[in-house]
Amino acid sequence: MKKFLFIIIILNLSIQIKAQSHENEITTYYFIRHAEKIRTDTTNKNPNLTEKGIGRAQNWSSVFKHVTFDSIYATNYNRTIQTATPTAKDKNLVIQFYNPRTLFIEDFKLKTIGKTILIVGHSNTTPQFVNKILGTNKYADINNSNNSNLYIVTISNNRITDILLEINL
Repeated sequence: MKKFLFIIIILNLSIQIKAQSHENEITTYYFIRHAEKIRTDTTNKNPNLTEKGIGRAQNWSSVFKHVTFDSIYATNYNRTIQTATPTAKDKNLVIQFYNPRTLFIEDFKLKTIGKTILIVGHSNTTPQFVNKILGTNKYADINNSNNSNLYIVTISNNRITDILLEINL
């Protein structure tokens, strides 16, 4: 009986220590919208980036030069993949795909605790994703001509901070 009680106490302590260790970890999310896409064919649901968009994707890589990402996520569309690719190559990371319609935010947050993550999305999904992380509807959809927003969300000690920067490249 004493051994059983001892094991229960040890397990309980290890669970508490694990929970406390997550509280001390810093999680940082960088959210961007894909770069400029080709708009000449309105029936094309999966367009590539324009030359300007390709340049912006390269510039995002420069912006993130000193950021050590653990993972890079993008929706499975040409424009988001092409936006994320220069940074992924520079960081030697494989782009992971996510579906904003089926993403369960609590699972994502648990999976990324203590990590630094880049997420590339769209004019509507990017601010919606940020809002889900924040737990409030702070940010509206991005204007269709705006490809320069950078949202940075940091979670530390159960406290969430966020900032929206406009990075004109």
